[in-house]
This record gives sequence, structure tokens and C-alpha cells, in this order.
Amino acid sequence: MPIDINIQDIAHYVDQTVRLKGWLYAKTGKGKLQFLRLRDGSGIVQAVAFRPELGEEKFNLIKELGQESSLIVTGKVRQDERAPGVPGGYELSISDVEVLQNVSGYPITPKDHGVEFLMQNRHLWIRSSQQWAILRVRAVVKRAIIDFLDSHGFLNIDTPIITPSAAEGTSTLFTVDYFEEDAYLAQTGQLYNEANIMAFSRVYCFGPTFRAEKSKTRRHLAEFWMVEPEIAFCDLDGLMDLEEQFVSAIVQTVLQKCEPELTLLERDLDALRRVQAPFPRISYDEAVARIQAIRAATEDEELKAQLALEWGDDFGSPHETELTKQFDRPVFVYGYPSAVKAFYMEPWPGRP
Repeated sequence: MPIDINIQDIAHYVDQTVRLKGWLYAKTGKGKLQFLRLRDGSGIVQAVAFRPELGEEKFNLIKELGQESSLIVTGKVRQDERAPGVPGGYELSISDVEVLQNVSGYPITPKDHGVEFLMQNRHLWIRSSQQWAILRVRAVVKRAIIDFLDSHGFLNIDTPIITPSAAEGTSTLFTVDYFEEDAYLAQTGQLYNEANIMAFSRVYCFGPTFRAEKSKTRRHLAEFWMVEPEIAFCDLDGLMDLEEQFVSAIVQTVLQKCEPELTLLERDLDALRRVQAPFPRISYDEAVARIQAIRAATEDEELKAQLALEWGDDFGSPHETELTKQFDRPVFVYGYPSAVKAFYMEPWPGRP
């Protein structure tokens, strides 16, 4: 009797007969062999159909399958380092197949497609390996955030998504009709939680945030999820201690649980492994001096223009990028001039 398993667990069933339920991700082959790449939501594995072993009828059935056909495959698990898909190299030698639905005309083929086309077919695009990996990593990041904050005494409070006023500037508000009055989609839950800490001391909100920013950059999103912890009693050093523990814990959890997904996404795993507390801490003055030194040393005129900086200026993306290149992990910059920071931030002593 075959054992029903998920692809992510296949390494535990070498030389055993198992049954997989999933979809046909891709298929190649000729002559007496067909190589199927199957996915079931937990991973992708290669399954091999050999005509003499499977029989003419079932083999021809496999040959006619279209991309994203749904099927149940039975076979013996073999370890083969050359096999694509599951880390460690595992594949399935097919002994039986049941086709639940043979799909034809699936629009997202292995060729390159434009982003506009893919977004129009977003419900199908999420089946691709890259989108699959991104969403799996995102789920682990979310869980790691919640686990860390809960284990450090923070209470999760859901702040309103429909709000009566702006919290981060009126130019990025989404307006909604609220019973014939104007209301707005939340830009942040920060101001609510600054009130909540007076009751609970340590709180956080974690949910969707909206900014009416019609820009396609790494720093602009119309909708995203944001985590916002607040603490009633904490100094700057304590805050940086907590932040570096927080970031380190999340990154290391993702590395531990999502290495196959990160590899598929071509992430630099060594760079992520270096995200370990403690992080370097430098003053605003030192950061300005470093950036000015980089600017003076570069022969790239475009970069030189981007790095123009005087004491009292806030840092832009080019400044931050060049500064972080000097360290092999995240870096704190503290002691900013009050004039370049928000009104609710405590001024650094002696700073204008």
C-alpha cells in the first residue's frame, strides 16, 4: 500500500513506494522516457516514467499531459544527486498515474513574460517557482516576527485600518467614503500604539498599511505589511539591543527554514548568515565623515553627485547604500540633527 506524502518530506521515504498528489509543473522526454516535474505546494520533485515498466496506456497518458494538469502519481523514491527539485537529489520512479484533469492552453509558459502580462494573470503566476518561494519566505518572516515579539513580552494590538486623519502626511492618503464623510486608509498604527503603551507597556501592531504613492521603486508601495513595536520605558542603547536581536532572529529563522527557497531566489546566503548581533553603531557625525570620504575618493562623477552631503542633511538612498558597503552586516547610525527627523522623535542632546 503506497504512503501518501508531501514532496517536502520525500527524503524520509527512500526505497519506499509513495503517492503524491499535485500538478504538472513541466515535462520533457523522448522515446521510452518521460521526465515530469511535479509540485504539490510543499516543493517540486522529478518523477520518471519508463514505458516498459509503466505500460503503453499509462505512458501515452503521461505524454499527452499539459502543463498544470492535476494528477496522482505512485512510485518508488530514489536518491539521485542529479535530480532537480528537492534539495539532496530525490526522484520518483513512476509505477502508476491517475489523471484528475488534463489541462491545455495554460498561458504562463516557460518563456519570459512581461510584468504586465503576469500581473493580469496573478492568480496563475503564484504557481511559478519564484512566486511560490517568495510567498513561503514571507510566511516564515511573518511567523518569526510574531514569535519574537510575543516571546519578549509584547502584546499584539490591532489598530484601525480606517482612520479619521493623516498620520504620515496628507499627500499619500487613500480617501474612502465613510457614510458621507471622508475617512482614510491607515498609513501607520504608531500613534494609536503610543497611547496603548500607557496601558500595556510593550505593544505592537502588524498588518496592512496604505500609502497613495504612484511610484514603482523599491521604497514605494501602495499597500504593504508593517510591524510597529512600541515600548514605554527604554533608552537608546536598550532599543538598539532589542532591534539587532529582532532582525538577527528573523533572518536566522528564515535561513534555517527556507534555504531551498532562498537558493531558488538566488539570495546571497553568506551575506544573510552574517546578520548576527551585535551590529556596528556609529554616530551621525562619523557617518557623514565616511560618506564624504567615499565621495572624495570616487572617480565616478554620477556617484559623486549623488553623494553630495553637508552636515545637517538627512541621508538618501545612495548615502545609505555606500555606507552599508563598508560593513558586512547592518549598521546603526544615531545622533541625527533634530531638524531632519520627525517631531515625535526625542531630540539628541545638543543637536539643533
